[in-house]
Amino acid sequence: MFTLPDLSYAYDALEPYIDGQTMEIHHSKHHQWYVDKLNAAIKDTEREEKPLEELLQSLALLPKEIKTAVQNNGWWHRNHSLFRESMIPGGKEPSENMTKIIEENFWSIEKCKETFAQSAATNFWSGRTWIIKEHDELKIVNTANQNNPLMNHQKAILGLDVREHAYYLKYQNRRPDYIQNRRNIINRDKVEELYNK
Repeated sequence: MFTLPDLSYAYDALEPYIDGQTMEIHHSKHHQWYVDKLNAAIKDTEREEKPLEELLQSLALLPKEIKTAVQNNGWWHRNHSLFRESMIPGGKEPSENMTKIIEENFWSIEKCKETFAQSAATNFWSGRTWIIKEHDELKIVNTANQNNPLMNHQKAILGLDVREHAYYLKYQNRRPDYIQNRRNIINRDKVEELYNK
């Protein structure tokens, strides 16, 4: 059975960029909901003790009556976990090695930021914008709803939740401001770890 991951920082630790109330609701209500629904779907089945990655990679083998619930809530759970791990109070600049990798793929750090921001601002779906690694190349992609680049055999190294509940209390309809401010709290060590993993 799965549990809601603890945050490594307080709910208000990402202020002023993400407010504490939004973080608390997003974590303790939304994320908890997906964990609870996932657990309900696999309860009393042989999948109950499977790791999340294994469960998500074997969706085709699941019984029809639980497949959709596991797929939807499992991916929501994974996406929310990665979203929170990719943030840290104060943020930090990318390492020299990661800076070089970004520049090789996007010409410059600024160009990467601009391209990501434009993609996230125009993401029509209620989903996420990602930087992915595919065959040692970095790309920026959008996904809808619970979808994750891993479904297309792409490795996500950074994701931004652009659904309104991730930012609406503070930013209302100002999604571009949310996207811009999120840059200040990126856990770039985590991004590099996922790139190298």
